[in-house]
Amino acid sequence: MNPIVVGISGGSGAILAKIAVESLLSKNIHVVVTASSSARQMWLYELGVPFSETLSDWESRANFTYHNVADIGAPIASGGQLTSGMLIIPCSMATVAAIAHGFSDNLLRRAADVTIKERRPLIVIARESPLSAIHLENLLTLARLGVVILPPAPAFYLKPETVQDVNEYIVEKALDALRVPNAMPDKFRYDGREES
Repeated sequence: MNPIVVGISGGSGAILAKIAVESLLSKNIHVVVTASSSARQMWLYELGVPFSETLSDWESRANFTYHNVADIGAPIASGGQLTSGMLIIPCSMATVAAIAHGFSDNLLRRAADVTIKERRPLIVIARESPLSAIHLENLLTLARLGVVILPPAPAFYLKPETVQDVNEYIVEKALDALRVPNAMPDKFRYDGREES
């Protein structure tokens, strides 16, 4: 499998990005990450550790690459770099708006633009609530281009017992949408239970 690009924007949900990267690494898939400056701030606020500390852990893995969001010349800024798709997790509405309107002013947004133009899978974990008409129109623009809009919605029918269960389900659902092998363990798949 070609590398998967993971873009981390400044929306709330840093834990989802952490779980996604670590899940991909555990599946021995090459991961290429870029993160906005807002994402780094949110990382510290929500997870209590600097992004740089987590990045150091990831960089110790052979199948991990990181590019600074300002490095617009990085390989993932070109369609010539083969990837299996891109996951933006979480995806702020500012990032949604920029991608929907072709505003590729940083590496994350440019990589998304490349993913769309090359017709590769792009999964967006859109983080905002409630959604305004502007948000919805921008998301619809992306959906019409084939982007998968995947809100971080819990599967209550699976009766999750912990917040970690909810987070892992959301991530594995996104990886399944990217057609990652062995995504969505059986515990996260609906088995057709009958209502009582």
